[in-house]
Amino acid sequence: MTRTIRYDKLVRDAIPEIIAASGKTPEYRTLDADEFQKAVDAKLSEELAEYLDSGDVAELADLLETLYAAAKARGFSCEELEAARVEKAKKRGAFEKRLFLIAVREKE
Repeated sequence: MTRTIRYDKLVRDAIPEIIAASGKTPEYRTLDADEFQKAVDAKLSEELAEYLDSGDVAELADLLETLYAAAKARGFSCEELEAARVEKAKKRGAFEKRLFLIAVREKE
C-alpha cells in the first residue's frame, strides 16, 4: 500500500533529492514566474509564522532566504534589496533604539 501526503507548497531546491535519498518518491514541478511569485508570498507568511512560534534563529534564516527569493521574483537583486534597506535606515532610522510610538498629539 502506498500513502501520499500532499504539501502543495514552495520548497528549497534540494528538498526533492533529500526526499528521494530517504527512500520516498517526491512529486514536484517547476513553477512559472507568476505562480512562483504567489508561492513565495505564501512561503513568506509560512516562514514568518514559524519564526514567531519558535523564535529560533534557523527559522529567522528561512525567513531571510524567502525574502531574498521574493525580491528576485520581482526582479530585484539581493544587493538592491540591501541598498533599499540601507537607504530607508538612513532616512527613517533602523530599530536600534527600540522605540514604540504610543500616540501623536496635534493641535486642532
